[in-house]
Amino acid sequence: MSIFVKRKTRDGDGLRPSGSDRKTLQQSAERQFKRQFFSLLLVIVTWSLAMGWLLALATNAQSATPTVEIGTVDVVPPQYQLGQELYLENCSTCHIGLPPAVLPTQTWKNLLQDSQHYGAQLKPLVDPPRILVWKYLSTFSRVQLDDEETPYRVNNSRYFKALHPGVKLPRPVQIGSCVSCHPSVNDYNFRRLTAE
Repeated sequence: MSIFVKRKTRDGDGLRPSGSDRKTLQQSAERQFKRQFFSLLLVIVTWSLAMGWLLALATNAQSATPTVEIGTVDVVPPQYQLGQELYLENCSTCHIGLPPAVLPTQTWKNLLQDSQHYGAQLKPLVDPPRILVWKYLSTFSRVQLDDEETPYRVNNSRYFKALHPGVKLPRPVQIGSCVSCHPSVNDYNFRRLTAE
């Protein structure tokens, strides 16, 4: 039955509802409207609570937080993990393996292509390991601006500076000095910091 009740009236035969009938019908319609309004409001609140509860279960913070420490700066998806392992195997044997994000992509590309590495002659990587390392480095490094000079030292990299705001760095900045703030750097863990 509709909320609003209509009555047909015929002007000629005097079948108009009286004032009290009209008032009774209006009050009945108002009560029914209020009931429907509160029922709809109850359904909306119940639905919202149920969806919120389900969403909280789906995004449970305990299940989303890894139980093991990530270690690297970025979480590395499985398709890049072999490239990361090869990078560390080839680069961190002589010095600390830097996270790709501290230097632009162009720097990493040039370093991979050149057998002269900061004064030392290196045996260049060959494919497929070179491709895997390049995919890892290019994915996790950042782009270089067109007018920017390619930095080959971390202290010249704007990304390195952006990652260390307000940090008083030793002069000159050397790769070995990372250990003073990042004690687990030898395990490629740049997230753990000293108390300072």
